[in-house]
Amino acid sequence: MKKHLWGDRFCLAGLLAGTAMAAALAAPVMAEEAPITIVINQSPWFPGFQNVVELYEEKTGNTVELDVNPFAGSLEKQRTAVRTDESPFDILIMNAGFFVEFYKGGFMDPLTDIDAGFKLSDAIYDFDESVCWDNSAATVSCDGDGKLMTVPVNPNILILHYRADLYEENGLKVPATWDELFANAKALNNPPKMYGISQRGQRGAFDVTFDVFPYLWSHGGGIFKDQKAGDYTITINSPETLAGMETYLKFANEVGHPSTAGQTQTNVIQNMATGKAGHIMSVLAPGLFDDPNQSAVVNKVNYAAPPSSADFPGATPLGHWLAGVPKNVPDERKQAALAFLEWFQTDEAQEAYARAGSAPVSRAILEGPMSETQEFRWMKAMAEAIPNAGLTFLIPEASQVLAITELRLNEAIGGQLELKDALNTAAAEIAEIMTSAGYDAPVLPDLE
Repeated sequence: MKKHLWGDRFCLAGLLAGTAMAAALAAPVMAEEAPITIVINQSPWFPGFQNVVELYEEKTGNTVELDVNPFAGSLEKQRTAVRTDESPFDILIMNAGFFVEFYKGGFMDPLTDIDAGFKLSDAIYDFDESVCWDNSAATVSCDGDGKLMTVPVNPNILILHYRADLYEENGLKVPATWDELFANAKALNNPPKMYGISQRGQRGAFDVTFDVFPYLWSHGGGIFKDQKAGDYTITINSPETLAGMETYLKFANEVGHPSTAGQTQTNVIQNMATGKAGHIMSVLAPGLFDDPNQSAVVNKVNYAAPPSSADFPGATPLGHWLAGVPKNVPDERKQAALAFLEWFQTDEAQEAYARAGSAPVSRAILEGPMSETQEFRWMKAMAEAIPNAGLTFLIPEASQVLAITELRLNEAIGGQLELKDALNTAAAEIAEIMTSAGYDAPVLPDLE
């Protein structure tokens, strides 16, 4: 496998201990497969995935090449690959925001069409049925005519990170509601030494929009009313969405970073790692926070599910990643891709994934003995949050909608537009895209 990891390598020596003969006797017999190439994004969880790939190569003798790219670059490579005569990539690692365009476009081969005996392990989460596609109904569904399309690779949900040591010093309790979180953030807020919370507000491909979903959904808001049911009523300028964004801005303006509109995911994570944030709502990066070479808060960060409001439960968007096989790949390479995806679901692979610093997609691991240890204390929060995690977009036009929400939400956070004006503007612009694409997408009256 070509090496693409920048920085220190994680060590799997403990997992690979023993003589070559003992390992060979203990390992299951697996067929020799054709070499495969996986196109993937560079992300906080990538090092764990790379180590699992290396373990697969060690165990099987099969070869996997990783083509690693920034988020947007990986997406563009995938879009190009599925439209060529033969894809150079045998597995696409697709993000939750864009996988539907590959399903609906007919670019992916159902895994059970490649091999009728292939299945998703009972231990693997289906992440709001996003692993399946019902072509006749044009929606995600594992029932009826729904076919298995992908295997989840990484949960990538937002969970609350908090400074457990400062909670103990200040007698704070783990928050269950936004009001409780605000009170805790206020107690820890001491700028510029420490901000009560650090939030992502930067405009990107799927940045600020992703991070405001816990605020919107826990207030009953959102962008569309019910995509799964085919109701595309635009709700980004609803009173409920307004309430969610007002909560976000309350944190940003009163106990947050002074330049929230310019904060990237990397900034947010680094604010926690350097001891400058009491809280963050972020995708998981426990390997970083507990690494003394990268963190000033080793063993001081703990985790919880996203808070609720008084009227709605806490929720997190699914920013998860799914691994699928394009149709325009030779059969031999399709079979090799399935061999890797089957092995990736095993407890061995999932445990190795977790030990290398990434979040597994198996409840057997997240709810198992590892979750009781200090090293893997984040597992309980993730296991609690996943059942309330939801899909963000079920339309191929997601990237066009995101271009609008990323701009308008960032403008509201940065003060270039009043919040109500930003939401009303976004609603009108989204309506134009949806109507042009043939959707029935009613618009709510403007917020006054």
